[in-house]
This record gives sequence, C-alpha cells and structure tokens, in this order.
Amino acid sequence: MSESVGHFSVLLPESLAGLAIKSDGFYIDGTFGRGGHSRAILAQLGPQGRLVAFDQDPEAVAYAKASITDSRFDIVYGSFADLHSVAEQAGWMEKVDGILLDLGVSSPQLDEAERGFSFMREGPLDMRMNPAAGLSAKDWLIAVEEAKLAQVLKHFGEERFAYKIARAVSHDAKAGLVNTTKDLADLVSRVVPKKDKHKHPATRTFQAIRIAVNGELDALKQVLDASLAVLAPGGRLSVISFHSLEDRIVKQFMRDQSQVKDLFPDLPILVATSEARLKRIGKAIFPSEEECLQNVRSRSAVLRIAEKV
Repeated sequence: MSESVGHFSVLLPESLAGLAIKSDGFYIDGTFGRGGHSRAILAQLGPQGRLVAFDQDPEAVAYAKASITDSRFDIVYGSFADLHSVAEQAGWMEKVDGILLDLGVSSPQLDEAERGFSFMREGPLDMRMNPAAGLSAKDWLIAVEEAKLAQVLKHFGEERFAYKIARAVSHDAKAGLVNTTKDLADLVSRVVPKKDKHKHPATRTFQAIRIAVNGELDALKQVLDASLAVLAPGGRLSVISFHSLEDRIVKQFMRDQSQVKDLFPDLPILVATSEARLKRIGKAIFPSEEECLQNVRSRSAVLRIAEKV
C-alpha cells in the first residue's frame, strides 16, 4: 500500500490490476490527490509509457509539480469533467489505455481545517475542491432556497430529516449564523431528533452540501461519457466510489454500455442494434478487512472495472 503526506491510496493494488497496465501504455489518473495511484502507475510504466493526471485542487497540482519530476508525467489543473475537451484538443481520442478515477475526497482536504470539508475540525465553511471557483458552502447556503436545500439533503445525502434540517439551516444561514464547519455541525446535531449510533448527525448533510457545491455527480457522468471517446479499444476504466450515489451511477453506466440494444424497441421485429461499447471485468471489488483496519476511510469504497470493446 502506498501512503504519502498522510494520504492512503484506497484499493491500490486492485485498481492498478484492473487497469492491466502495459509498460508502453498511456494512462490517465483523473484525481491526482497526493499522487499515491499516480506513483504506482509510473512504477509499472517503461520509458515509453505516459501518465497524465488531473486535479482541480491547486494545492494538489502544486504538490504534483514539486514532487514528481518525471518526463513521462504531466498534471492538468482542472476537473476530470473536462476530460473530453482536453483530450480532443491534445489529440488523445481513442489513444488512452486506461483511466483511473478515485472519487474520494483526499485526506489532506479532509484534514486541513481551512478547507471546510470536515465537521471534525472547525474551519471556514468552504468545501470547494477548487477554492478559486464557484460559491463556498457558506455562500451557497445563503443563496439556495430552502426547498432546493431539502432536495439536495434528501437526494445527495439520503438524509431522512432533510426538511427539518433544511428549514433550520436555511434560516440560520440567511441570518449570518452559519459561518464555520462547527456552526453547521452543531446546528444539525441540535435539529436531528434521532441520532445514529456510530455516525455523526451531520455526516449526511456535509456530504450532500459538498456534492452540490462541487457538482460532483454531474462531473462523474461527464467523465464516464468522455471515457468512451478517449479510451483505445481494449482500454480499461477503473473507478473507485465512496458512497451509494456515485456507485449507482458507475454501475448503471457500465451495465448500460455493456449491453447490445435494440434501436427500435417498439417495432415487432429486431431491425437494428447498437453494439456494446464496454465489457465489465469481474464483479465489484471491496477493500479487505486488513485495509479497512489500516485506513478507516476505506470501509465504504467499492471498485468497478470495465474494458472498452
């Protein structure tokens, strides 16, 4: 297992095995983070191999440029949602042998209080992967309507007390009372009438707001669609998800793209079909008990792998 700067690379050997790395291949790491997966990919590449990583966090990009001085490696400052446009401009279409996506928030982001991702550390309520883009969580809560906030909490956080939380948070945010992670966590703790035994009451709320602020699910759908155009035939897509919403999107995408479809299902005879574009490789892979003991954040991870036909 690879760790760097306090970051543990989840499902590292499994996700790399899923890529079936060729020494002279061209690979993309969609989420550099602190480079655990990138370093492991580079270690398996020969002199002709190439790796391009993406990250929208300027701190991660700066760290990549300072820590990896390898002519086979490049870092793109941007979201993996931009993969299609970047690949088109760079001439990578149907030339990439593997794409790895680790959808988790990196440990440094969670551990640095000033990034505002964690209810365990008091800091400004930010939550942006790219602090230079879009609204902070604080400003988003002030701007969003109560009904929309409730919808976000219900669908992105799967929060059963979504409406009760939304009412309280919307009121206090607009009154200027929700400025830090502690403000939000304490408010949710007061509002939630029934607590889970082993989960902080604000867990789902923080997840939902982070997903909304960063447009995470839309970005995931965009990069999955882009993978079909960017991967070479036989290229692998290896995706690590951390909550059910992400995994559902990945699972459905791989399932749908691996099926041969009738283009005219309303007609009584089969007129034409669209060919399958992916082949699923194995079943969903979960972290071992040993990995979960080493890193508690691995517990919710699931890896799915597919190959472009």
